[in-house]
Amino acid sequence: MMSTFGQLLLLIAVVAGCSWWSLCQAKKWTTEELLNVRFPYLSSNDLYLDMSKAGGFIADIVLSHEDVDAMRMLRSTPPCRVNHSSRVFTVSHSAPCRQWRNKTNNRRRNRRAATGRPERLWEYGVIPYEILANFSGDHHALFRRAMNHWENYTCVSFVPRTSEDVSYIVFTIAECGCCSFVGKRGEGPQAISIGKNCDKFGIVVHELGHVVGFWHEHTRPDRDQYVDIFYKNIQQGQDYNFEKLKPSEVNSLGQAYDFASIMHYARDTFSRAMYLDTILPKPDANTHERPEIGQRIRLSPGDIIQTNTLYKCAKCGQTFHEASGIFSSPDYDSKVKIQGEPVHCEWRINTARGHRILLNLTYLSIPDSVDCAGDNFLEVRDGPHIKSPLIGRYCGRYAEPLIITSSNHRVWIQYHAVQAQADDSPKKNALKEKKKRRGFAANFEVLCGGNITADNGVIENPNYPYDYTPNSDCVWYITVPEDYQVAVIFSMFQLEQHEDCIYDYVEFREGHADDGDVLAKVCGYSLPNSIKSNSNKMRVRFASDASVEKAGFSFNFIKEFDECKTTNHGCHHKCVNTLGGYRCECDIGYELHSDGKSCEDACGGYLKGENGSLTSPNFPNLYPNKKRCVWEIKAHSQYRIFLNFTHFDLEGVLTNCEYDYIKVTSVDGDGEVAKVHGQFCGRIAPQFLLTSETSHLRIEFVTDSSVQKSGFAAVYFTDRDECEVDNGGCEQICKNMIGSYVCECESGYILASDGHHCKEGGCKFELNAAFGQLTSPSYPEDYPNDKECIWHFVTTPGHRLQLDFIEFEIEPHQDCAYDRIELYDGSSIDSPSLGKYCGPKAPEKITSSKNELYMFFHSDSSVQRKGFQAHYTSVCGGTLRAERSIGYVYSHAMYGGSNYENRVACEWTLLAEEGMSVEIQFTNFELEEEVHCEYDYVEIYDGESENAMRLGRFCGNKLPSMFISSGSVMRVRFRADDTVSAKGFVYEYFLTDQVEGHTFTEEPGPTTRPPLEPVINEKANNRFPSRIAARSYIH
Repeated sequence: MMSTFGQLLLLIAVVAGCSWWSLCQAKKWTTEELLNVRFPYLSSNDLYLDMSKAGGFIADIVLSHEDVDAMRMLRSTPPCRVNHSSRVFTVSHSAPCRQWRNKTNNRRRNRRAATGRPERLWEYGVIPYEILANFSGDHHALFRRAMNHWENYTCVSFVPRTSEDVSYIVFTIAECGCCSFVGKRGEGPQAISIGKNCDKFGIVVHELGHVVGFWHEHTRPDRDQYVDIFYKNIQQGQDYNFEKLKPSEVNSLGQAYDFASIMHYARDTFSRAMYLDTILPKPDANTHERPEIGQRIRLSPGDIIQTNTLYKCAKCGQTFHEASGIFSSPDYDSKVKIQGEPVHCEWRINTARGHRILLNLTYLSIPDSVDCAGDNFLEVRDGPHIKSPLIGRYCGRYAEPLIITSSNHRVWIQYHAVQAQADDSPKKNALKEKKKRRGFAANFEVLCGGNITADNGVIENPNYPYDYTPNSDCVWYITVPEDYQVAVIFSMFQLEQHEDCIYDYVEFREGHADDGDVLAKVCGYSLPNSIKSNSNKMRVRFASDASVEKAGFSFNFIKEFDECKTTNHGCHHKCVNTLGGYRCECDIGYELHSDGKSCEDACGGYLKGENGSLTSPNFPNLYPNKKRCVWEIKAHSQYRIFLNFTHFDLEGVLTNCEYDYIKVTSVDGDGEVAKVHGQFCGRIAPQFLLTSETSHLRIEFVTDSSVQKSGFAAVYFTDRDECEVDNGGCEQICKNMIGSYVCECESGYILASDGHHCKEGGCKFELNAAFGQLTSPSYPEDYPNDKECIWHFVTTPGHRLQLDFIEFEIEPHQDCAYDRIELYDGSSIDSPSLGKYCGPKAPEKITSSKNELYMFFHSDSSVQRKGFQAHYTSVCGGTLRAERSIGYVYSHAMYGGSNYENRVACEWTLLAEEGMSVEIQFTNFELEEEVHCEYDYVEIYDGESENAMRLGRFCGNKLPSMFISSGSVMRVRFRADDTVSAKGFVYEYFLTDQVEGHTFTEEPGPTTRPPLEPVINEKANNRFPSRIAARSYIH
């Protein structure tokens, strides 16, 4: 039966006219399809790969935007803020730290700096990795040595990433130098940066500690008992690196503070001078000596215990990287009785890739059961963890040793026992046989060489990533499928140098015969060229003598075939053969389609038809990274161009289009910009029909190096501009419409009854849209003398207005006594003043404290200037005063017309009169659903301060309870992440009587007030007037 998710995908595909297997294939879409088909919103899974888009940093720890939001709430020192310009997490020290207490026992808990979020742990302790090609072979070996160090002492395993691994780390080089996320970051790749001067063993081990799930040791909540922080010695702007984490950010594992941890800062970290301490351990109570801190040599005993506790590692067992070894169960050859808790042990044998493991069970005596399905067994798996392919499950007693050979370079072994198995003085003869059984004993050795039949693989020297062993002699017989050749590509190479390679060498021969033709014999320090056989077989021999060991080698082998010699490679224009595959290329003027084979016109270009369409590359699938496309639409002279976006899904939010965006401009006859219509991103398309100012419109689409979305689709058409000739007969402003035109008047004038002339009229404007623009009278010409104008802005309840002057030139005066603009925080001139402005300098952005803003313009009888042009937008959040009458708050300004945007962060503070309380009740609620409400959510706090009690976190489509504050303040927070959005919410708030000592939460019951769901801004529906009956509502 198809899953619900599968049914949903199929439904989307059917609605979009797409096939099930491809969901939606990129193709040339007709204008009719773009106008009528709804396409799915998509997003790539590389959100944590580009560290330049991180929400912030704490030293070398990378924070996501969700982390930063969480830390705003949970930091021990309020208030918290993020410095977006430098992308560092900073904390104000103006307020004292508050003490966290356990809600159940009210006692401080002893915590260690490990992640406190279970979803951040890697499943089975297995961390897949990928190393980018820009790292040298020496770097590859260094990273492997650091990973081996973790494996040697813990049950954590690092394995090369396969196509089946959804979550994995990628070794890369980012601007942060050495940095990493803490723990696993959901699905998809996440970066670990090892930049210049970071390529040291201890530093890599430290960064891998963050990947495993550790914060810095000194950020524990109880650190002040063990170390002193000297903020005066810390470099300016770096004190945020010494802040403590909140208990909910780290896990409580009962471990002591670890001065020796590899995750601990050194004494002079971020010091203003080398001789100044920034963090200093308190003296030992007995010896009065200060412990050493900041070592970058090895994992401390505390690090090891902590990791094994965090990942619930078996209490017995070991990880082997040696060429041979011996191990046995705890009860082997001893008087040990296994009683009480079961014994569970795990061993991992890891060796270089291209090698196998021979496991010899020399003794096995385990209580028998059918198919060894009982509680006593030994299990061997062909891989690194419990989900690897099962080789065998063993119990009973074996008279002869049991030999097991793995198929790859890793073996995982577990032993489980619950019965008493060793007692040399049995009380009953019937138990004698059972009492003699004593678990198992085994040894192993690594086998180099052998037969390898595969499409591809990796072969490394014995003992890799360490120096190869002396007197090695390994022979591999590689076989790839028929009709293919074997190709070898080296990633690392360092063998003893000799002109004829007579000491240490790697030899490649055609076929499997010992006397096959020599393809290459290599040694020395230079990376050899790629090597290719003539058949599907290759013999590889590595030999070393008794002296001089070097770092060794690592190479990939792949099946190779010249696909370009066939006729079924599928390339539209050109086929270029490469090792292990081929690539298609296109002629000049064309670019490769997303299918990797077809060629299409390069994105962008000149569009000259009277109507047409344009889409992002690969639409409706994910658009490519690092793309810049420019379309230029040219109409006949005296014509204008109308552009309508029918689908819009770009990275970013409308207020911050710094990553991917579309920029639309009108161009004059000289090729210069006549008007910038806007720069757009996010998921909400421009909510109006874009009309060019000239007969030439330019659309520029730009993407950066990470995070892809489904892109955009747009249709355009041209229409004669009746305003081109004699201004359409209009006295002042002629506005071209589709198939017609209308006359309008400048500010301060109204249209006469003939529809063409203007007469002086009132200069008062009611602006009820969520965003828009305005100008001074007669702009861009000089404003008239003796003019007074009023603009009254009203936006969605629960939102504020932000006014931004683009152009500003008003007669200057020290006190603005002549010509001026006055702004008031409310509905009239009696509201609190926000300032009086004049002169040539535009004011900074002005933001109201509520959903109304009042602006007054005055000019005297002399001296005229150009005036002003301004844009206004709606900003969520603010401080609202509750009254007896009901007030409303909407999740976003376009509520009812579109879903809320991504990356939203809003906060409302609701105030009551002294001695009264605030009551809130949700009437509509629809956010992205998630079990723990980690993605999009609303939080409610009983109070204004950072440490106020949180009454709940809510998501999904179930109405939250009714809430009454215990005091006179209630706080509501709304957060949305980077992906799925929904309809949003509406809640009512009003004044109610206070019941001392209580905070009320009640389940929503019947109400006589119908849920309000207005479309607040009429412009939200201009694109689809037939689908939604637009209506306006202003509270």
